[in-house]
Amino acid sequence: MSKVLVLGGTRFFGKKLVNLLIQEGSDVTVATRGQTEDSFGDQVTRIHLDRTVPEQLRQAVGDTEWDVVYDNIGYHPQDAFHACEIFAGKVKRYIFTSTLSVYPFGQINYSEEAFSPYTYAIPADLPQEIAYGEGKRLAEAVLFQHASFPVCAVRFPIVLGMDDYTKRLHFHIEHVQQGLPIGLPNPQAEMSYITSDEAARFLFWLKNQHFEGPVNACSDGVLSIRQIIQLIEEGVGKSALIVDTSDPQQAAAFDTAHLSPFGVPEQWGLDTSKAAQHGFKFDSIQDWYPQLITSIISSRS
Repeated sequence: MSKVLVLGGTRFFGKKLVNLLIQEGSDVTVATRGQTEDSFGDQVTRIHLDRTVPEQLRQAVGDTEWDVVYDNIGYHPQDAFHACEIFAGKVKRYIFTSTLSVYPFGQINYSEEAFSPYTYAIPADLPQEIAYGEGKRLAEAVLFQHASFPVCAVRFPIVLGMDDYTKRLHFHIEHVQQGLPIGLPNPQAEMSYITSDEAARFLFWLKNQHFEGPVNACSDGVLSIRQIIQLIEEGVGKSALIVDTSDPQQAAAFDTAHLSPFGVPEQWGLDTSKAAQHGFKFDSIQDWYPQLITSIISSRS
């Protein structure tokens, strides 16, 4: 029986990961702030802590040894430094949830080598506030340059599902239904995506793999934002009101409440050859994206 710690496992794909681990028979401990109720019952051990307070994490971990630690809530390099210290000698495999955002806009098939955390410079003085993508870059850099245990960093794109609490796809459906403007800098920009089910399945699969380093994970294929909106238009029976926000002055004057959360200036996606070479088969984006849109529309009717 594997002994597994999940940092952040009561929402979205973290919750689905925990369910897969329970089904497998793993001894699972879930560490969160305790603000979200779960349905795991007595099948898991719960630890309530603030991940950003190292002493709380240190006390919670104690001398326990883990086969696998999943870190779904590491956003700052300082958290990664604390993990390197606290889990030293106590974990056989550390799986860190990272992001497509470690790569700049402009390519649809970034390979893992496009950003190397092994050589990325870590500033001596870390700022308190760091942008999401840079925070993940630095957290990866700290883990791969300083951890004494094996690390794998999963780079996910936007994760979607009926259970997406950020409701990014819901945003577009609601705007089309209500005739509200959607601000987009480049409707033709193609992006990678993944479902919360597939993200959980990939993380679960990684538990029993032995390779280390960064690994990209997304569904096969890409969609442009224009294609996504067209699917929504067909499902809703209305035309979208798209506003061009590529011009900085126009964007500045546009109500930020109506800016698309999918609004990127250029194409942005992942190459998953590494994961495929190790035996993981991803779903086709065409097999789930239209159905997800239909399901969200139905849930709102």
